[in-house]
Amino acid sequence: MSLSMYSASVPVFRHMLRSLGAVLEKAEAHALACKFAPDALLQARLFPDMFPLVKQVQIATDFAKGASARLAGVEVPRYDDIEQGFPELQQRITRTLGYLESLPQQGFDAAADRALTHGTGERARHFARGDDYLLNFVMPNFYFHVTSAYAILRHNGVPIGKRDFLGL
Repeated sequence: MSLSMYSASVPVFRHMLRSLGAVLEKAEAHALACKFAPDALLQARLFPDMFPLVKQVQIATDFAKGASARLAGVEVPRYDDIEQGFPELQQRITRTLGYLESLPQQGFDAAADRALTHGTGERARHFARGDDYLLNFVMPNFYFHVTSAYAILRHNGVPIGKRDFLGL
């Protein structure tokens, strides 16, 4: 039996977004327990030219919802990047999870062979096949931003480990 495009995407996004949400809960609790402003973590970066934690979470959710919409052949919902605190980031993750749940699996049936475009204008990337888009562009980017969020928190002393990242 072959792996469907739905199975290769939506359940993976759901699992990792839930893990990311749990890591963010631990980060907020850590900031409160250590009596420092949560914004210190929310605006933390691994290096000056990298995005801060808030943006890493926003981009991870954007990849999950955007890729799923494109693969399902529906319009990509737009989220404004207005989150400023842990509660708002949790709401964004919850909203994305709800969106993923709303997508019918049958919409993904022809996705492997469908040409897809990610982005617009000069930044548009065209993919001849949906499976190439998912496996060689979306998943590496999604995991990059989830991993960067985890690494920012771990680097800043939040007591999390590999099991937290994996959602175990």
